[in-house]
Amino acid sequence: MSRIRSVAGSTGPHRRSLLAATGAVALSAGAGYALWPDGGTASAADSGSAAEGAVLASSRQAPAAPLAPYTRGTTVAAVADARRGPGYRRLAEGPGWRRVVRDDLADPRSGRAGRRTPLVSFVQLTDLHIIDAQHPLRLEYLRAAGVNAWRPQEALTVQGAVALVERVNALRGAPVTGSPLHFAMTTGDNTDNNARSELEWFLTVLSGGRVTPNTGDPRHYEGVQNSGLRQYWHPDSALRDADKQRGFPHLDGFLAAALREVNSPGLNLPWYSTVGNHDAMPLGCYASHGDSYLTDLAVGGRKLMDVPADEAYRLRQTISKATDPEGVRYGDFLKAHARSMRSVTPDEKRAPFTPAEYLRAHLDPAYRGPGPVGHGYSADNLDTGTQYYTFRVADDVLGISLDTTDPGGHYTGSVGTAQLRWLERTLRANPDAYAIVFSHHTSTSMHNTRRDPARPGERRHTGEEVAALLGRHRNVVAWVNGHIHRNAITPHTGSGGTFWEISTASHVEFPQLARVIELVDNKDGTLSLFTTLVESSAPHRTDFTDLSQTGLAALYRELSFNVPGSRTDLAGDPGDRNTELVLKKR
Repeated sequence: MSRIRSVAGSTGPHRRSLLAATGAVALSAGAGYALWPDGGTASAADSGSAAEGAVLASSRQAPAAPLAPYTRGTTVAAVADARRGPGYRRLAEGPGWRRVVRDDLADPRSGRAGRRTPLVSFVQLTDLHIIDAQHPLRLEYLRAAGVNAWRPQEALTVQGAVALVERVNALRGAPVTGSPLHFAMTTGDNTDNNARSELEWFLTVLSGGRVTPNTGDPRHYEGVQNSGLRQYWHPDSALRDADKQRGFPHLDGFLAAALREVNSPGLNLPWYSTVGNHDAMPLGCYASHGDSYLTDLAVGGRKLMDVPADEAYRLRQTISKATDPEGVRYGDFLKAHARSMRSVTPDEKRAPFTPAEYLRAHLDPAYRGPGPVGHGYSADNLDTGTQYYTFRVADDVLGISLDTTDPGGHYTGSVGTAQLRWLERTLRANPDAYAIVFSHHTSTSMHNTRRDPARPGERRHTGEEVAALLGRHRNVVAWVNGHIHRNAITPHTGSGGTFWEISTASHVEFPQLARVIELVDNKDGTLSLFTTLVESSAPHRTDFTDLSQTGLAALYRELSFNVPGSRTDLAGDPGDRNTELVLKKR
């Protein structure tokens, strides 16, 4: 049974914080690291064969940070909270979430705050879902079968992601220890619909630059929000649509503002990337089956916006039950509704991207930002057709990024035998390094064992098998992931060791969070993982007259809170939010 202890606020200063403030993350002479920020390469012998995608990428030296913990800009200090009232509810600043001590895996010992030494601190971003809201392959019409099948905030994902980058950049170090933040990791679903437009926007937002979140006609929006269909929110129109009847506002100029150029400062930390199912497959669930129809529709001039409710329901069931992993029946469905499609401006930028194109885009110098080159991926990944790698965070901390997407189709995940064996070898080759594993899928959302069409003879393995492998190694301390759009922290006890699984909510659905994670040595036979959630830099209160980049980011959050029929449990329980997770030292 889980034992949870609650503490108000963050813990006090510690005498070893001076070590963290140096920002030194020197690599040991024998470490197998491959990609330096200057583009040079070195051996990857530490972690298995490079021919199987085993690549170690060096993190840059972290920036200077204060020596004291702090709460400003974190959910320990304040969180967005809804005002009371019926219908559409406005957000305001509410009280922060307390920190909870989780002792499921080890007993916390008194006096540890004065003994602890920081080992690594980083930021997890997950499920950004950068959306090309006018893309012809979107499933907005499923709203006919369920009001929560379309999100009124979807046109503002770029503005929301930039505000999250601004929040990360404003953090003065790790909230509990004051340690420098060493890197940021995205744990998948960086894009929403496997579209080149979305990939370009995502890479620009994180690396820095200007984004115009518009495809098709450069002069105006072409999509469901000016379609005249009452099932969608029409912010600019006098139409009394279903969402306005629920209290959604009329906002003159909203769509034009949503398509305006956005400027991102880019992350000021080295950042790494992990692939998710929405990055790997159109709509996050359909494998390629050789039929070009879906690609032709994606870049073409026709878009389906409305279908009868019974047909929308049947299609929704087909997707949720994974009875059409290659999208053949979906293609037939679209062909049957060809005459119902509306004209839009064709655009080649909406084409789906292949895994190789995903890798090449990360390796493009235009998206290098603060580095490292490839953001974890390397030329070896291109040569071998893999999307998993390792990177050295410090002498005694190793990061491992997995590819849990299943090329056979569907939104749940798995890993192939070659990757599972590579993971085992990597952990065995680094017994003296604490291992932090990253993936998109959680242990409970990896049960899709369809074969990879490119490797039909290779078995696929479930999350239960991955968790069992991790539990055999005493050096594994955490498995960090996303996918479920909900904060959840789960203790795992294996045959050789224990570790914490840390799943973080998305940034497309309320409460729109990221997470700072700090690993410390308590110098008493235990380690602690501190988790602290952060919101974007956008103000909690919205101003309907403010359609600036910042104003739209605030509106993005408020709209996400008011999505009709949306889940209200995505923030998780207190023990899934701001925590201290104690475990025994290896």
